[in-house]
Amino acid sequence: MNRRNFVQSAAAAISGLLAGCASETSGAGTGEKSWVMPEEGQPHRRTWMAFAASERIWGRDLLPQVRRDQATIATTIARFEPVSMLVRAEDLDLARSLLPGVELVTSELDDLWMRDTGPVFVRGGGAVDFNFNGWGGKQEHRRDAKVAGFVAGQAGAQRVRTDLVLEGGALEVDGEGTAIITESCVLNGNRNRGWTKSDVEQELAHLLGIRKVIWLPGIAGRDITDGHTDFYARFAGPGVVVAGLDNDPESFDYDVTRRHLEILRAATDAAGRPLRVEVLEGPETVRVRDEDFAAGYVNFYVCNGAVVGPEFGDRRADAAAKATLERLFPGRTVVQINIDGIASGGGGIHCTTQQEPR
Repeated sequence: MNRRNFVQSAAAAISGLLAGCASETSGAGTGEKSWVMPEEGQPHRRTWMAFAASERIWGRDLLPQVRRDQATIATTIARFEPVSMLVRAEDLDLARSLLPGVELVTSELDDLWMRDTGPVFVRGGGAVDFNFNGWGGKQEHRRDAKVAGFVAGQAGAQRVRTDLVLEGGALEVDGEGTAIITESCVLNGNRNRGWTKSDVEQELAHLLGIRKVIWLPGIAGRDITDGHTDFYARFAGPGVVVAGLDNDPESFDYDVTRRHLEILRAATDAAGRPLRVEVLEGPETVRVRDEDFAAGYVNFYVCNGAVVGPEFGDRRADAAAKATLERLFPGRTVVQINIDGIASGGGGIHCTTQQEPR
């Protein structure tokens, strides 16, 4: 379950750390409007993505497969709801050939991780810009730092500003006041130096309507995200959490996924309900042997009428994951797709998407 090899330079690191200091205050505690982030399974207006893989980041050999994987994700989602894809001007012709039925929007971009670079949409017509800083300055992000504001404008949403640096992949909510967040990411000094849990909770209460945060430890420094929540635990609805379990004793996630299960099984949500915790075990075999390959089923995406998740070629584990998702999301079609290229870069389907609620 290794994730996201570091693409790093001194310039990227410096610009990344400065980016988190430049945003305006959200006005938390000043009587300004408070917002609420819906749960992902609520109806969507559309899904946002970014067709932005480059040879510089992904390498010549992997790039074609990554682009095909993105097209597969986008066209699969487009069977169920509209998809708007940001595309560099120079990639428009290629995107048109791969993405029939998908709206293309020209934009400057660094990479494809819309979950992290895009805004977090909230009820009432707002879109929160969480100051993307390249996962703590680990990757060039001058263009991607502007994506949240650009998408908010394209959607006609009010751009909500904050001093908090946070990626969408670090944030999981039930839509009723509960959030699951990894300490290794959000409390990391490369994003929010000096912030306490209480500081973060107060800001998220204002920005997203969060009344309770369940903190998971995560693990810092082992992947580019410092341990995003959406590879560990997801809400399948209020009171129901699906959590990943890594059974490879050689994996750095072996111990931490077990600790997460202990915490989640002992936790209650904002309404005081004990959580019902369902487990998705990782595959034992995969088609690609790569130390950065992200082999986990928790990074699925919930869209209108469907759940889109990965398959890795392990017939038993793939089938078990699909059966669990079908049970947890009755009435939705569960579609499994091959994303080996994107997984080889340490990401998944959820990482490449961002929902805009209806």
